[in-house]
Amino acid sequence: MVQLTEDEQVFKRVEEKVKRAIFDYGLIQTGDRVLVGLSGGKDSLALVELLGRRSKIFNPRFEVVVAHVIMRNIPYHSDLEYLRRQVEAQGLPFIVEETEFDPSTDRRKSPCFLCSWMRRKALFEIAKREGCGKLALGHHQDDILETLLMNLIHQGAFGTMPPRLQMDKFAMEIIRPLCLVTEQELHRVAVLRGYRQQLKRCPYETASNRAEMKGLLARMEEISPDARHSLWSSMTNIQTDYLPHKLR
Repeated sequence: MVQLTEDEQVFKRVEEKVKRAIFDYGLIQTGDRVLVGLSGGKDSLALVELLGRRSKIFNPRFEVVVAHVIMRNIPYHSDLEYLRRQVEAQGLPFIVEETEFDPSTDRRKSPCFLCSWMRRKALFEIAKREGCGKLALGHHQDDILETLLMNLIHQGAFGTMPPRLQMDKFAMEIIRPLCLVTEQELHRVAVLRGYRQQLKRCPYETASNRAEMKGLLARMEEISPDARHSLWSSMTNIQTDYLPHKLR
């Protein structure tokens, strides 16, 4: 029997978590055609490889298309040839599309929100054109828990990015196959696979609250090693009898 190295064991563990997410949350069924949004970061590069490998396994049997969206008015530079090689190494088709946004169109929304929405809209349009009923994004467990904390603190709402979300307006389903994978595990996968870091110079990235939520999540794990598990479990263990109810 071949002995796996520690890093290879990490990759296998990540693959198992993706498999579990697919079946536990019903993310992909046989016959699906899935569009993967490739930003160029380690998370989306890992998602391309993991879904590319998974699509070659009989159950469920599905197809994968990969798309990269360029935002013309944001100085975010990705090595397109490198991304193309990574996608083609998995035997997958690669689509590149450009779009842009005007931050002055809606002062109520942050430029980060508008940029993200325009990228997402472009991906929806590509998916529709390519006959893909599902859009796979590279959000991992840390992203989901940080969003939960952000919504609690800043919005007064208990909600986050779910593993599966039906977008009725676009007749599209967003799926997050990395939802059970931690950021630390993806970092190790990136090192193991030698993913090249893309050059990023976004003028709006310092305005995000996500860095503070990342620190908060780390602090919570210092207080309790089970904090991550407890936060995740809380989203499916809502005890409404012990929550306040408005009479009117």
